[in-house]
Amino acid sequence: MAQPSVAIRGQRSLLRQIREALAGGGPAQLRLDMVVRIIARSMVAEVCSLYMRRAADEMELFATEGLDPAAVHVTRMKQGEGLVGEIMKLGRPLNLADAPEHPAFSYRPETGEDPYHAFLGVPLLRGGRAIGVLVVQNRTARNYTEDEVEDLQIVAMVLAEMVAAGELVGAELKGVEIAPHRPERLKGSKFGDGLAYGVAVLHEPPVAPSQLLSDDVAAEEVRLKTAVDSLQAQIDSMLEGQAGLVDASFEVLDTYRMFAHDRGWNRSLEDAVRNGLTAEAAVERVRSEHRARLGQARDPYLRERLHDLEDLNDRLLRHLSGDGHVARELPENAILIARNLGPADLLEYDRTKLRGLLLEEGTAASHAAIVARALDIPCVGRLPGLRDRVSEGDMVIVDAETGEAYLRPRTDVVKAIQARIDVRRQRRAEFAKLRDTPAFTRDGAKITLLMNAGLDVDLDILGETGAEGIGLFRTEFQFMVAEEMPRFNAQTALYGRVMDAAGDLPVTFRTLDLGGDKVLPYMEAEREDNPALGWRAIRMGLDRPALLRLQLRALIAAAGGRPLRIMFPLVANVDEFRAARALVDIEVAWAERRGRKAPSRLDVGAMIEAPSLIWHLDALLPMTDFVSVGTNDMMQYLFAADRGNPRVAERYDPLSPPALRALEQIQRACAETGTPVSVCGEMAGRPLEAFALVALGFNRLSMPPAGVGPVKQMVLSCDREAARRGVSALIKSAAGSIRNEIETLARKIYVAI
Repeated sequence: MAQPSVAIRGQRSLLRQIREALAGGGPAQLRLDMVVRIIARSMVAEVCSLYMRRAADEMELFATEGLDPAAVHVTRMKQGEGLVGEIMKLGRPLNLADAPEHPAFSYRPETGEDPYHAFLGVPLLRGGRAIGVLVVQNRTARNYTEDEVEDLQIVAMVLAEMVAAGELVGAELKGVEIAPHRPERLKGSKFGDGLAYGVAVLHEPPVAPSQLLSDDVAAEEVRLKTAVDSLQAQIDSMLEGQAGLVDASFEVLDTYRMFAHDRGWNRSLEDAVRNGLTAEAAVERVRSEHRARLGQARDPYLRERLHDLEDLNDRLLRHLSGDGHVARELPENAILIARNLGPADLLEYDRTKLRGLLLEEGTAASHAAIVARALDIPCVGRLPGLRDRVSEGDMVIVDAETGEAYLRPRTDVVKAIQARIDVRRQRRAEFAKLRDTPAFTRDGAKITLLMNAGLDVDLDILGETGAEGIGLFRTEFQFMVAEEMPRFNAQTALYGRVMDAAGDLPVTFRTLDLGGDKVLPYMEAEREDNPALGWRAIRMGLDRPALLRLQLRALIAAAGGRPLRIMFPLVANVDEFRAARALVDIEVAWAERRGRKAPSRLDVGAMIEAPSLIWHLDALLPMTDFVSVGTNDMMQYLFAADRGNPRVAERYDPLSPPALRALEQIQRACAETGTPVSVCGEMAGRPLEAFALVALGFNRLSMPPAGVGPVKQMVLSCDREAARRGVSALIKSAAGSIRNEIETLARKIYVAI
């Protein structure tokens, strides 16, 4: 076995002395005083001081060797105040040759630090958050060496873990804030409607290291190398389409691979292990450094890289623990906390126990949000700093009605939210009573309410919703949650189950809408500057006809002589639809030549998402059996605002004159030609937006399952002719949004919104 170097042995001896001092008997203050003396002596420092974070977000001097002892528990620094406050704010070391010359220096006469110039301070980090600061000082002006910085960082890490683990208990430590514990209210964005109260569960939480110091450096190096090699091989195989995560796009996985093979990341881990840490402790230390360095970055690219590194560190910890693929058990009332999620991430959890979802990032149009709505899980996103403000097991509230999250809520807030949950439960009971009631407006217009689907679980609730069929079945979800390309038999089986579950109700299958932000890990993909406008949906299907034809063949086989409705996504010009329709005819002829049943009725339609089609409907509509308006994409293209970019996703309102005029133009063209038209975007599932669509003349709306009840209640209370007159007048407005005006109109004519 290789022997550690003299420097490492000295460092480990220092850490052992600190641990013995903290674990010994006697008052906590005496043990802290002993710790700073040991550190000062070991590092040949004339001053060593320990500051700890108080609940008031101040760093308080808790122990010192070299400064005036009378300043202990007297000197305090707020975040950004003084050098200690600067370290608390930045979360990273500060190494200064002449501290008084630094602009953040704040002189405190009670400390007696006048003669000292050299200054080295490092944060005690827990979850990327500074809970303390450890400082050494010397009279002589000089910069501390890299080895000295490294030594003090490791000491700070050990101190942070021991304090957090409760190994140092005393009256002096009361009020020290190791983790957030006060009630907090965070304002975010509504991603999925509803209310939930439950226990915080961190998505892929880090595996906490049970041991910080290694007894065998060489053995830890081997463990680390084995785990890193395993992680790298796993990520490589993901990109080669042979195993692994099914929810991540090629670009994300490629970033994982880049970081997993990054020499700097690997070297940081190796150095930490060689300095006497266990492999797990090394990962935690590197994680804290990344959080401190990138966590406050304003650049969204840098923050996204932090998310990648967080995932990478978590995966490495699970490889070290040996349970990288073990499914997690949830408490009965779980609230999932994550920075971001892919659609398959959410599907891995037991939906019967998952009550809500809180995300730091994402948009309402992200796939995780779409899946959350499909599963009727309340979801709030864009909550900055969420993961560092909540601990596993905290009680939390998801208020997806207002787009807020309450962490560790007060009793009165809990009572208020439970009362609102009871009201929602009563409303659900009212919606359930309407399940079998046909959706007619008060003046007799029939509105067909359909359900969006794409998951097996959707089929179980079709009958419960009162929906009159599936207006949009997203076939790509089967591809996104599979470890390899679904073959013909697997596709046929799924489509057959959907038709069986629907029975006599119609189902509209949308062919694969891949590309953009839905690139499969087992498919080779090229990076695009603007993927939302790039090689995706029908463009990919026409360029790879074998993929599209296989899906069409599976749909025809699954129909088995029953009626079949097929819809092509993101058709931007009539030639694309003509070419796609020709492939359908080819596959029907192929089936008939082999004596297989053709669909008893075949309807082929197009999704109107590209604004170009709005001015070419006279050419498109005669070719189609029906069309459906995909408002999610159409709005982002209409307003040139990427719905996946949180900076611009909410800069436009679908209840605005340009959006409603475009929709009105589509509806009129379809009415003139007798072409059935539906709306299957998110607008259709929100009562106020659905009210506007009904007023514009749309008779078919397809929505997430949870939207059927509220929208039906709206329809039953609506006088369509009065709504039409009101909305027709409003869309002539010069205002950028007429949402408030439409809501006022709805209430004026007594519509339940």
